[in-house]
Amino acid sequence: MQDFAAIDFETANNERSSVCSVGVVIVRGGEIVDSFYSLIQPEPNYYNYWCSQVHGLTREDTEEAPVFPKVWAQIEPLIEGLPLVAHNKPFDESCLKAVFRVYQMDYPDYEFYDTLAASRRKFRHLPNHQLHTVAAECGYCLENHHHALADAEACAWIAKEIL
Repeated sequence: MQDFAAIDFETANNERSSVCSVGVVIVRGGEIVDSFYSLIQPEPNYYNYWCSQVHGLTREDTEEAPVFPKVWAQIEPLIEGLPLVAHNKPFDESCLKAVFRVYQMDYPDYEFYDTLAASRRKFRHLPNHQLHTVAAECGYCLENHHHALADAEACAWIAKEIL
């Protein structure tokens, strides 16, 4: 796969619609050509302890952040015509669909690929298929795991190698 957009969401709580940050990496011709990161005011707007422990974000971080429709208006032109790629597609795709539903936006039925599923087929020898493990196997050192842009970049690197 030469042209795609890798995407990663972090959530504030157990509701899939509670996206609080997004990272997108645009790949064209097999090269990273653009990236986008934004904090998002989550809906519903509360953070649970466990999610904050994972990504380090709190309500104070997103208090002044834009709501999802404003962020997506910036992302949409970047990803137009591209398939989306995520590491654990069921999570990121369900977040995207949930937040579209919450804001009553028409979901464009994006084509989604999963580097997690592909890595399980390709790298059966790995002890696990977590993003940082698979990224390392593909020659990428993920230093800021659970930062949406860093995770999207690691996903893009993996996708370039195995999709």
